[in-house]
Amino acid sequence: MQPPGKIWVADHNGVYVIKMEGDVRLTLCVSFDQFIEDMFSRDDFCSIVFDLTNAELVDSTTLGLMAKISIRADKYKGLKPSILSSSKSMRRLLESMGFEEIFDIIDSEATAQDGDTCECECVGSEDETRKKVLEAHKALMSLNEKNKETFQDLVKSLENT
Repeated sequence: MQPPGKIWVADHNGVYVIKMEGDVRLTLCVSFDQFIEDMFSRDDFCSIVFDLTNAELVDSTTLGLMAKISIRADKYKGLKPSILSSSKSMRRLLESMGFEEIFDIIDSEATAQDGDTCECECVGSEDETRKKVLEAHKALMSLNEKNKETFQDLVKSLENT
């Protein structure tokens, strides 16, 4: 059994670090999306680093939200966020989603210090969660044809509920 997922966030002078631990799944997506909105509204926003060194699993909704951040960072400031990961299986997952096109993927053991982060709490209604899942999967679909084929049935299902 995988450890429960957590998303920790920190910022320093406009550099935002998003540290994921354990089995990161859909239940965290609404609070994570709220963090994203706050991050992009800040005047000092200048860089994003995803630290996946302690992540065991990351579901497609979370991957979609990560893609959304990268796409938006590129449009907003011409930024390409970084992903830190030391796991070969995580790197294969990221590459299979086409993330090497929208992220700098770095093989690293570097992590943010736990005392410098705060946890994203799980909040949001079922309807808010469904909307965020839909939005995340649409972001994944926009990356390449393989993702479009993989997630089109899920997206259609979510759009019809």
